Amino acid sequence: MDSSTVSGLSDASVRHMVMASAAMAAKALTDTEQPPEARLRTLMDAHGRVLAARSPGVPLPFGVFRELLSGDLSRLLPDTVPAEEMDGVRLIAPDGSFEEDYFDLQVEQRVVLRALAKTTREGRTTSTEILEAEMDQDRVFSALRKRMDQDAYVHGRSSLIRTPAGPDKDLRRLNLPSSVAEFYRPITFDAVWDRWWFACPICRWPMRVTVHARRGGARTGSVRCFHRPHTAWGAAFTFKIPELGRPPVLVPGPPPARPVGEQAVLFADTTGHVPEPLPAEGHKALSRGVWRWTTIPGLVEIALYDALAERGLEPQLWPDLDAYDLYVRAGKGRAVREFRIDVKDYTSAILLAKKVQADGGDAGGADWLVVPDYRESSLPLLGRVCEEFDLDVATAGGIGALICRTAGVPWA
Repeated sequence: MDSSTVSGLSDASVRHMVMASAAMAAKALTDTEQPPEARLRTLMDAHGRVLAARSPGVPLPFGVFRELLSGDLSRLLPDTVPAEEMDGVRLIAPDGSFEEDYFDLQVEQRVVLRALAKTTREGRTTSTEILEAEMDQDRVFSALRKRMDQDAYVHGRSSLIRTPAGPDKDLRRLNLPSSVAEFYRPITFDAVWDRWWFACPICRWPMRVTVHARRGGARTGSVRCFHRPHTAWGAAFTFKIPELGRPPVLVPGPPPARPVGEQAVLFADTTGHVPEPLPAEGHKALSRGVWRWTTIPGLVEIALYDALAERGLEPQLWPDLDAYDLYVRAGKGRAVREFRIDVKDYTSAILLAKKVQADGGDAGGADWLVVPDYRESSLPLLGRVCEEFDLDVATAGGIGALICRTAGVPWA
């Protein structure tokens, strides 16, 4: 359990407060289109919040605070608070743009705080309650479960994964309950150039649009997915500033290296897929929380489901109204083996490990914790933690290969 700091907050709460405040400041610092006085007000507000988290006995001058925003975020923490998931995190990229991973980390921190609060004798503390505002994905899952109909649940959740954005008329055809459809909202300003937006070739959600000022007054633009692993897989483009009223033409970067072996099966190849400009008017996209915690991990769940079905197996998605994500039987006779799989896509392996510990394993009865292939580096830490709860760990490609070996069919 986290110790309490001199500010009266747990270490986990201090990390969350510092992360949220620093993100607010870094975003203002990199937003060159915002008036200087407004940026300064935001910076001073964020500085005050960080000071409150650090407590009066741990000073941090404003100039030092501003300088530290460009470096390792953990340096904003008091010396008595372990850095853990904040170690090495940077909010401002070398090119001066704002990094989007902060969103993942903030939500992951809140999830862990909530899980820890449920295990305390005293119940939730005031600071935890403030940080624990109801998240969109919880409301969506509750709305999908409301009918207590497995087929309706699978249809609804699959729709949120396969169609996270699109024209209003197409979204209406999904025939989702109004309590779910309300999470499709107008395209946000940070994903629009003039009146155009671009869908990520991997997740199909609007990509972030950034304009970069160059020496001599010239400007160029970049478009990339808000999910960094998708950017690494090729969802990153540049464009020249077009004539007034004309949409940008995207230029792809160098193609990513294609993985080999068991990880090649689920790899999303973006080669040759250059998104076309789409009008923001008449289009909507899922709220960011639903996209990040339903669509993003759901892409792995559905890709694994599809790959296993194509190989002759009979996987089931989200059995018992999402007790876990995937159920598969493989093998014959006495060699039959059951796989109950829960897919997690956390930016921080440390926070996912803490979540597993706080939950005492998997609450839904899964016996496999599976992460996307691009999170393979998290397996050693997760393996050590999950072993205590008889929970096996694997990448999506790894579990697919194991299931197919058990069934006697090729995976890759």
